[in-house]
Amino acid sequence: MKKSSMILFALALTAAVAVAQDKPAAPAAAPAASAPDPVIVSVGDVTIHRSEFENALKTLPAEYQSYAAGPGKKQFAEDFLRMKLLAAQGYKNGLQNEPDVVAQLSLMRDNLVANAQLQKIDKAVSISEDDLKKAYEANKNEYEQVHARHILIAFKGSPAAQPGKKELTEAEAKAKAEDIRAKLVAGADFAEMAKKESDDSGSGIRGGDLGTFGRGQMVPEFEKAAFEAKVGEISPVIRTKYGFHIIKVESHETTPFSEARASLEKSLRQKQVQAQLDKLKEGAKFDEAYFAAPKPATPAPAAEPVKPAAKSDAKKPSTKK
Repeated sequence: MKKSSMILFALALTAAVAVAQDKPAAPAAAPAASAPDPVIVSVGDVTIHRSEFENALKTLPAEYQSYAAGPGKKQFAEDFLRMKLLAAQGYKNGLQNEPDVVAQLSLMRDNLVANAQLQKIDKAVSISEDDLKKAYEANKNEYEQVHARHILIAFKGSPAAQPGKKELTEAEAKAKAEDIRAKLVAGADFAEMAKKESDDSGSGIRGGDLGTFGRGQMVPEFEKAAFEAKVGEISPVIRTKYGFHIIKVESHETTPFSEARASLEKSLRQKQVQAQLDKLKEGAKFDEAYFAAPKPATPAPAAEPVKPAAKSDAKKPSTKK
């Protein structure tokens, strides 16, 4: 658990120091009698009140809070105390006035205040039931789903081409797909034909079953054919980059408003918040020269090949007598 301990310590340190800015926090007001705020940790001049500790817990990400507030409470308290002791020493040494520390504290403080303002904007957004219903109707096609089967006949070069299987030209693959479709229209069992003939090995073993899918999950040509097909009918042969498909739609479904409501509200809220954030940036001026993409480095000129030394025409003296 040492790693978790250090993570929690770092998170607590960040949150607590950001609030402190460049001076020790002022003493807390005396708690009301009906809400006692006892000291839960102390050493020397450093004390930690329960409210201070619980506020530090709230600064942690949700995935750490449950541990730090439960089985890891004592461990987190030790980490938090270590941070307080280090901070106390730092103040005594005047480190809060170091330029780097001042700059980081300012940035952290701005970040905390900015997040608080963002939460305020979010809480102020109002989404009416009428707004939600209008958005649902305007985007109803996004909530459509299709449950379909397919048979794929791949051609040479297709990502779905099966190793070891005879490669077909596009014309051959299309002819084979048309032949299979004719058999299906005549009454052949779609699932059995898919198991036997489909080059989509994943769905083939399931009788071509692709399960239920929404818009944007399939390649465009396939999606268009699947959503336009009537339930139970065999689609015309369609071509995609994977090959030629025959589709049979088992059902068309639409997620009801009651189930889509929560995601709709979240989406509309995010759009309104984003619109306000974009408005804040209106009129912003950027130093385009500073933010311009760096030019690619000019490659160094290639070194000229070293030329071999010219051979001398002078004959070496003979060693023969």
